Amino acid sequence: MKNLCEAIPGDIIRIVKNNTNSSLKERLLALGMTEGANIEVLRKGPKNNLTVYRIRGAMIALRNEETKYIYCN
Repeated sequence: MKNLCEAIPGDIIRIVKNNTNSSLKERLLALGMTEGANIEVLRKGPKNNLTVYRIRGAMIALRNEETKYIYCN
């Protein structure tokens, strides 16, 4: 298992576990980041701190601090 922030552009991954805090977890669940969801990594920001993902048809940008506790395979 690896963190979501470790994925590289072009990867299509599946969420295994979401260990974020309660307020962030609620936000991510509302965006469709549930266990078993497929996510496509579209591109990284200039300093590799911000990453754009495609989740269930929507493009979402998240920081590494928000994705380091989301595990995928």
